Amino acid sequence: MGIKLQALRNFDAFPRAEDHLLQKTFSGAVVSIIGLSIMATLFVHELKYYLTTYTVHQMSVDLKRGETLPIHINVTFPSLPCEVLSVDAIDLSGKHEVDLDTNIWKLHVDSEGHILGTSEFLTDLVEKEHSTQEHDSDKDHHEDSSHKKHEHGVSFGTDAKKMIDNTKQAIEKGQGCRVFGVLDVQRVAGNFHISVHGLNILVAQQIFGASTKVNVSHVIHDLSFGPKYPGIQNPLDGTTRILHDASGTFKYYIKIVPTEYRYLNKDVLPTNQFSVAEYFVPLKDAERSWPAIFFLYDLSPIAVTIKEERRSFLHFITRLCAVLGGTFALTGMLDRWMFRFLESFAKSKAGGTMRTVLEILLWVAYSVARPSNALRIAKEKIWINRLICLVLMLIIIMLVECVLNSEFYSYSHRNVCTVGAFV
Repeated sequence: MGIKLQALRNFDAFPRAEDHLLQKTFSGAVVSIIGLSIMATLFVHELKYYLTTYTVHQMSVDLKRGETLPIHINVTFPSLPCEVLSVDAIDLSGKHEVDLDTNIWKLHVDSEGHILGTSEFLTDLVEKEHSTQEHDSDKDHHEDSSHKKHEHGVSFGTDAKKMIDNTKQAIEKGQGCRVFGVLDVQRVAGNFHISVHGLNILVAQQIFGASTKVNVSHVIHDLSFGPKYPGIQNPLDGTTRILHDASGTFKYYIKIVPTEYRYLNKDVLPTNQFSVAEYFVPLKDAERSWPAIFFLYDLSPIAVTIKEERRSFLHFITRLCAVLGGTFALTGMLDRWMFRFLESFAKSKAGGTMRTVLEILLWVAYSVARPSNALRIAKEKIWINRLICLVLMLIIIMLVECVLNSEFYSYSHRNVCTVGAFV
């Protein structure tokens, strides 16, 4: 039995030296501290990487039918007052809504974009929320009145003249309007646009004089087709289009992709993401059309499902062993190099050679710090200089390793076994 155990010890890949054969050095302590710091940093990084989730994308045919499509809009018009702007929507089913006011609000802004009359807006908001049910019950009547408003515009009476005067004053003061809210449309292709189309053509001419005087400069703060999920990127958010000496119609062609975002806790968030192409049509003097901003959308038949996943613990352990083991091996190698270098430098026989090598290393370090003086390379090519110095440093290290191996192992068997501080 004892012979078998003795034979088994021969397979030990990690032999241990006795305490009196171990020698701890200052250089080994420095390398150990640096190595432990690097290993702790890498451990924290790998732990954070393991705790964060990642997403998996899957595609399938969109089978949704009969649902509504929410459109969240938040657009500022710095050159058009709220009195002249209207939000209209039309889809392929033939439904046409003019001057929508359900869940759509307008805020007056000054020339710097600051909101005016906030208290008045809050009062109107409360009144509007209280009247929502009454508005829904009378929806058909509202649509009929909207169509009549689109056909006949604002009646040319006392109210129209007052509105014209107020609008002209607002334009002179540089006031604009922020339009925001939610449009609930049918889940079919269509478009919605923001323009002055809700005005009677005579009223519009009284205010602007001509269609070329209508400035539809705008800032899109937010445009989305459903709630936002983590990591979503809406391409139109933050879009700014300012016209100075021209007028025309902006058209945004939007392709909507139905999307489901599934969280780790199995919650499902139905939403949509989209891509967009932009086109601007300048308005000519002879044209009778009025400038506007059109958002023309269509739905993709392919739906995307995004799932949150967590990395496996086995994957975390594998990566952790790789980075920590590599750091451990590298620090051990550096410790051996430093010990051999210092031991050989201390020997009188190799002192001259080691001093020469040390001078070369110091010169290379000086070259890295002062590349323009040492190697006389232009300042704009410093990165080339540093690359050359790095290559030279690697070559010198290889040469030093060869010298140290030949000189260090030329001595008779050592009585002391030097082991790094990690053992």
